Amino acid sequence: MPRQLFQIALLVPDYDEAIEYYTETLSFRLLEDTDMGKGKRWVVLSPGQEASCRILLAKAKNEEQKKAIGNQCGGRVFLFLHTDNFQRDYDHYVSKGVKIVDQPRDEEYGRVVVFVDRYGNKWDLIEPLG
Repeated sequence: MPRQLFQIALLVPDYDEAIEYYTETLSFRLLEDTDMGKGKRWVVLSPGQEASCRILLAKAKNEEQKKAIGNQCGGRVFLFLHTDNFQRDYDHYVSKGVKIVDQPRDEEYGRVVVFVDRYGNKWDLIEPLG
């Protein structure tokens, strides 16, 4: 198997709240939710059936981690979500009250808009060209 980025840890304040947000609002799939004991869980989400990179929800356990929730990338766009139907996903996010940072725009690589998730992380929603 070739090397690839497989999973990204995302700090959240609460597992259940984050699961609900990412599955109900952003339409991610819950792939795994395993109790690891002592309040720790292994919670894995995927944006779709064939996604090669997944999100591991990591509950912040101390003040330093809590301060980093929503700002893991210093205020820049942190995550990039490809879609095969920009308008469908954009309309869904707007209907769910997702904060849209700017207007959708066409770039040389595709249609894109920046949105902010419940915790303050910035994402690019992109429908690539071709």
